[in-house]
Amino acid sequence: MEQILSYIPLDIALIAENFDRFLYGVWMTLNLTVLALVFGGLLAIPLAIARASKHPIFNPIVWGYTYVLRGTPLLVQVYLIYFGLGQFEVIRESWLWDPILSSAWWCALIAFTLNTSAYTTELLRGAIADTPKGEVEAAIATGHSYRSRMRRIILPSAFRRAIPAYSNEVIFMLHGSVVASTITLQDILGVGRWLNGRFYLAYEGFITAALLYFLIVLAITQVFRWIERRYLRHLTRRETEATLPVVPDANR
Repeated sequence: MEQILSYIPLDIALIAENFDRFLYGVWMTLNLTVLALVFGGLLAIPLAIARASKHPIFNPIVWGYTYVLRGTPLLVQVYLIYFGLGQFEVIRESWLWDPILSSAWWCALIAFTLNTSAYTTELLRGAIADTPKGEVEAAIATGHSYRSRMRRIILPSAFRRAIPAYSNEVIFMLHGSVVASTITLQDILGVGRWLNGRFYLAYEGFITAALLYFLIVLAITQVFRWIERRYLRHLTRRETEATLPVVPDANR
């Protein structure tokens, strides 16, 4: 075993000694990512409905919100909240300062939530707009009000259609969470940077962080694959007599 490890150009023993820090980094990364996705998803639902309904007042406001947040880097948004808001005395003296805006964790969570809500809003808006007209007309014909149509038919149908695209947003949010390491938080990449800096290493910390992200993304893709099989089963192609290959009769 020692001979095998000698061929690997990494200080495996040092990584193993500090692996508990990487596990804490995994907890911090998942903590921020999951909470941001939950809060951002809840915020995105009414925003997407407002966008899809083309309300003359709310639609331009939500469009501006999503355009600004999707048009600026996540790193800039985190810096503006973490470093920028503290420059205003009125904020430092408000109830928002302690313990919310003075905390790096809260600032990262707010920035991540706003960012993912903007992307999810546009994703859901497209799914709502793509609702087949036949479903809407059938709901109207059966006496459903606008709120009932949205709750019982349009939103459930839109959620199912948005599943494949939303899996990409989850992975992008996970990768984007590395920004947290720039404001003193010890996420996976933050621990990797700490390991390299503490022991003057070149890549042990980064490779370990990359492997951990790879495993998390693998788990996410498996979960979404199961969800797609369960909720998009009706879209899978089924073999019928017309599509089955014709087998030549050997007795002829």
